Amino acid sequence: MDHSENSVRSQPIQTSTAPAENQRKAWLVGAGIGSLSAAAFMIRDGGMTGSNITILEATPLLGGSLDGAGDPEKGYSLRGGRMLTSDNYECTWDLFRTIPSLTNPAISVHDETMAFNTVYRAHSMARLVDRRRAKVPVASMGFSMTDRLELLKLSNASEEELGTDCITDWLSPAFFETEFWFMWVTTFAFQPWHSAVEFKRYLHRFMLEFSRIETLAGVKRTVFNQYDSLVTPLVAWLRGHGVQFVTGCTVTDLDHDATGIFNVTGIRCQRDGKPEIIAVGVDDLVIVQNGSMTDASSLGSMTRAPDKKTKADSTSWALWEKLAQGRPEFGNPAPFNSTIAQSAWQSFTVTLKNPAFFAAMQQFSGNEAGTGGLVTFKDSNWLMSIVLAHQPHFAAQPADVQVFWGYALLTDRIGDFVAKAMDDCTGAEILHELAGHLRLDPATLATANCIPCRMPYITSMFMPRSRTDRPLPVPPNTRNFAFVSQFVEIPDDVVFTVEYSVRAAQMAVYRLLGIDRAIPPITPHDKSVQVQIKALIKAFR
Repeated sequence: MDHSENSVRSQPIQTSTAPAENQRKAWLVGAGIGSLSAAAFMIRDGGMTGSNITILEATPLLGGSLDGAGDPEKGYSLRGGRMLTSDNYECTWDLFRTIPSLTNPAISVHDETMAFNTVYRAHSMARLVDRRRAKVPVASMGFSMTDRLELLKLSNASEEELGTDCITDWLSPAFFETEFWFMWVTTFAFQPWHSAVEFKRYLHRFMLEFSRIETLAGVKRTVFNQYDSLVTPLVAWLRGHGVQFVTGCTVTDLDHDATGIFNVTGIRCQRDGKPEIIAVGVDDLVIVQNGSMTDASSLGSMTRAPDKKTKADSTSWALWEKLAQGRPEFGNPAPFNSTIAQSAWQSFTVTLKNPAFFAAMQQFSGNEAGTGGLVTFKDSNWLMSIVLAHQPHFAAQPADVQVFWGYALLTDRIGDFVAKAMDDCTGAEILHELAGHLRLDPATLATANCIPCRMPYITSMFMPRSRTDRPLPVPPNTRNFAFVSQFVEIPDDVVFTVEYSVRAAQMAVYRLLGIDRAIPPITPHDKSVQVQIKALIKAFR
């Protein structure tokens, strides 16, 4: 896929000193979904002029973690795919109800997505597969009475009680062998050592999904991958309003007034390797993406394992660390970026020109591509899962090409069919491992192109942390500044979702611009008696 349209290196960066109110400018650091959403809210709800909004991005691409690239010859690649639902994601759908679809501009992205899901309904019939290649019965969650009582105690505990505890501090070892655990953690990518607070938030925010976790019936999918279906139309809408995108620009520091109030006066950056200072006017705004779940990610190939990059290869953490020094209200990055071994896993994207694998999976699972969900090999040493989306999965994907995605959570373990840790495996070896779990003739995947991707910080936002480790979207004692990312604090909402970034953006923009419009509240499904009864019935099956 050609992303060259995203690069505007030839355009000069506009600067300002003291603009009039109607000439207020905004500078957004990072081009992830949070910044893109913030720019849209500034225009749609804040009345700002699009040409006065500039998004600065260090990489050549826009969209942050919602990426998608490649072609049928070299292979397609997706770092991940985020789960969506129509029962939650209030701010996301509030935004995309006003963003036109690129395939049919007469309707919104929201309407396009919901129409697609009325045709391709999720109902997984092979959610868990055991070492015998048998589909595991998942009508029961597999709980003992001890499991039920411990889960209830955790879900009712306050966040103060949970503190910086891990999930393992509240649940016994047997819990981590239940059918529920395998389905829940592979749907949301938890690990036993992750934050008990985040696990509790998920139990409440997605209580409606608890009663249908075995079929994933609540999951909504976009028509294509999320880059093509969400990022591309949003970027097109922003460009249509004159928003400037500057790639190859790494922000290294912010100048500010030497007073008690943090007021940004300048942005220090490296643009194409050359230092620049962007003057920030008295009425201008600066929004920074602090941290990134896909920072330092690396791609491999059929013959090469992904590089094991570390914090030394990162670009997004340094600015947050610099800003947080001596400013506790700006949070603390250390809990999130200090333990790669606990936050890393690998995904892989497979490009096929032979329909045999999709046909075999449809026969095995009972699901047509796009109607199932994650197929998790629960006894896999790597805890590997795959998912077959509706085809085409890329907007420009040829009709005779198919693409599927997978990931594994325990990538430092030796495989069941490959005598290597997944971290050390090539794409060809990952395919060999997959064929072993499915008991498929390797010839079924003989012409496949598997591109693995290692992501050292992919679940860093799940790491145990205190409430003060994440700053508020608009921290106290600031005047023209905000954070937007997966690493800000939004009470009751859950990280590792598109919704979290969009909600943070809406909160930040409305606060900075004084917008008198209600932000869509978090739907309290966990307070619904009907939902609680369904969850209780499920827990006792």
